Amino acid sequence: MTQPLSWRRTRVKLCGLTRPGDAQAAAALGADAIGLVFYRRSPRAVTIEQARAVIEGLPPFVTKVGLFVDEEPEVVRRVLGEVTLDLLQFHGSERADYCRGFARPWIKAVAMRPGLDLDQVAATYSEAAGLLLDAFDPGVPGGTGQRFDWDRIPTELAPQIVLAGGLTPANVAEAIRRVRPYAVDVSGGIEAAKGRKDEAKMAAFMQGVRDGDESR
Repeated sequence: MTQPLSWRRTRVKLCGLTRPGDAQAAAALGADAIGLVFYRRSPRAVTIEQARAVIEGLPPFVTKVGLFVDEEPEVVRRVLGEVTLDLLQFHGSERADYCRGFARPWIKAVAMRPGLDLDQVAATYSEAAGLLLDAFDPGVPGGTGQRFDWDRIPTELAPQIVLAGGLTPANVAEAIRRVRPYAVDVSGGIEAAKGRKDEAKMAAFMQGVRDGDESR
């Protein structure tokens, strides 16, 4: 059987960017997407003005993702009116009808809490462009730097998911070999400090992705 196209190259999103230079480096290194955090309590949060500066001058085909956490709909719409975003990422307890209400493709982040039924979650958010699986921390909606047990991901669901949670240049190749996700998402694992990316770590992460793809 021919492999699904999604397995031929793992896509990469570098998230939590706050500086234009980091976005330019991400694009130059081959990132498929960059993430902008519109969650005020995050140390990686950006304002509308910062977000516009970060994405200015990005080349075509780099997907610009806006991350929101249980935000008021009018706030999301205001951001969309002023920042060119291609995809929305909802990282809180948003219902499916909320997520579909902004005329943009969207993905739903899922905290891998104990006892979670992923098949049920996938059915609930069946209109999502994908599910992003992240580590569970009851006090933090993401970006914890923790990983979860990858064996909890059903094999048949793996090609549709974005794998996040504690990924680093040192473990991303193993993650790709074991899980075979559609994409991987990293934030803290490529930072010099929160919100400030380290270009050498970004490059090492991208090489880790390539190594994982070559070995699976």
